Amino acid sequence: MSETPIKIFDTTLRDGEQSPGCSMNLQEKVSLARQLERLGVDVIEAGFPIASDGDFDSVRAIAKEVETSIVCGLARTGEADVRRAAQAVASARHPRIHTFIATSDIHLEYKLRMSREQVLEEVDRAVRQARASVDDVEFSAEDATRSDRDYLVEVFSAAVAAGATTLNVPDTVGYTTPKEYGALIEYLRERVAGAEGVTFSVHCHNDLGLAVANSLSAIRAGARQVECTINGIGERAGNTSLEEVVMAIKTRSDEFSGLALGIRTQEIYPSSRLLSSVTGVQVQPNKAIVGDNAFAHEAGIHQDGVLKAAITYEIMTPESIGRASNELVLGKHSGRHAFRDRLEELGFEVEGEAFERAFKRFKDLADAKKVIFNEDLEAIVADSVQTAGDRYGFESLVLTCGSDAPPRARVGLDLDGRSVEREASGVGPVDAIFRAISDLTETGSELIQYQVHAVTAGLDAQGEVSVTIQQDDRRVIGNGVHEDVMVASAKAYVHALNKLEWHKQRRDVDAPRGI
Repeated sequence: MSETPIKIFDTTLRDGEQSPGCSMNLQEKVSLARQLERLGVDVIEAGFPIASDGDFDSVRAIAKEVETSIVCGLARTGEADVRRAAQAVASARHPRIHTFIATSDIHLEYKLRMSREQVLEEVDRAVRQARASVDDVEFSAEDATRSDRDYLVEVFSAAVAAGATTLNVPDTVGYTTPKEYGALIEYLRERVAGAEGVTFSVHCHNDLGLAVANSLSAIRAGARQVECTINGIGERAGNTSLEEVVMAIKTRSDEFSGLALGIRTQEIYPSSRLLSSVTGVQVQPNKAIVGDNAFAHEAGIHQDGVLKAAITYEIMTPESIGRASNELVLGKHSGRHAFRDRLEELGFEVEGEAFERAFKRFKDLADAKKVIFNEDLEAIVADSVQTAGDRYGFESLVLTCGSDAPPRARVGLDLDGRSVEREASGVGPVDAIFRAISDLTETGSELIQYQVHAVTAGLDAQGEVSVTIQQDDRRVIGNGVHEDVMVASAKAYVHALNKLEWHKQRRDVDAPRGI
């Protein structure tokens, strides 16, 4: 008996990026797209091309880069949106256009100010326009779970007649429950004209903490595509967590028999770590599957059981998701080849100048630390991979402070290719550093949050600093890593300013961001 494939549609680069501060630049998006392809996701939603020039450039770059996964661009039903999406994915080996419009009476009255008939006309026109450019068209009914069921049947039937190949039923505001959602999927599959020839997809938000449960219920009801994100990131409370859905199906194959996933589960943890290093947002320790405590056992009775037989308290192994132990992986005598091999095992592809910077940082760290962990290497890569077009580069820091000395910092930056320095005082050492950098860059941004944590255990651990800054309506997160936390702070602030600068150079339009 052949197995039924479940498609994994990853929207980390589109819906996930809408998490406050989680915006990424082009190089970071391409790097993450490569990892998503290694992970084996079926569809990569690369962005919302009409939202900004940056989004368009990112989708187009990913379309050229990705070889096996479908590359998808999101579009509202407007002609300009669909046209822009078609242009962005034109060079993809497997292109998809994903168009959407709201269908709930709430959205029709208060947001769209359109009648049901007008929405039906929009659906027909937009799907036909998209189908004229690509063979693979997905249609989403935004706020589907608060829409009239019979009207949804009309809308989806119109989309199928116009050429849609995938029908998405979003729980846009995380409102539904598993039983209710599964019943809705069954209802639509039974009544939508042409339902037997299309794939039903689900896109759940986690406002009530039910995104994964709702998605699994939908799969039981016949949905064959799940839209999700790495680490469950996304607007508000986030999206369906890719790792949780995948490992639930894999671990409980008795409950989901006859279903097949193309995901390489050993790439789950590297994907999670890469996303955290790119965004600067750490995973909560008790996060299912990828959290630091997911395989930790503190209670004595648990430890005893695991030592005797891991299956007593572990329903999956760390190795099954690509999680390596904190063993010494490299030393100061290791060469470039061993370093590169280990990075590849961790899911990183680093080339050229970025590799040389990372290797130098590794050698410097190996001289300073006795033990180097996988987390150290991940932090080194995150700190070393820079965008060629960065306007600012950290060069040096000299700091004086103490109980009897007012904090004063002298910071050196590479500014548009020339070395500049500035001194500043502050109420504390970090304040002094940030004031000097602010003066040099003439930024008008506001510091929203400052966080620091040790990359690994031990007094010689590297410090990783994350800063969140905001200017106008754009919020970004920057991160920096160094044995000296003050140097890491300066690097994090410069990283955030470069992200802000990248986005400022690309226009944003007033486009709704989610479904």
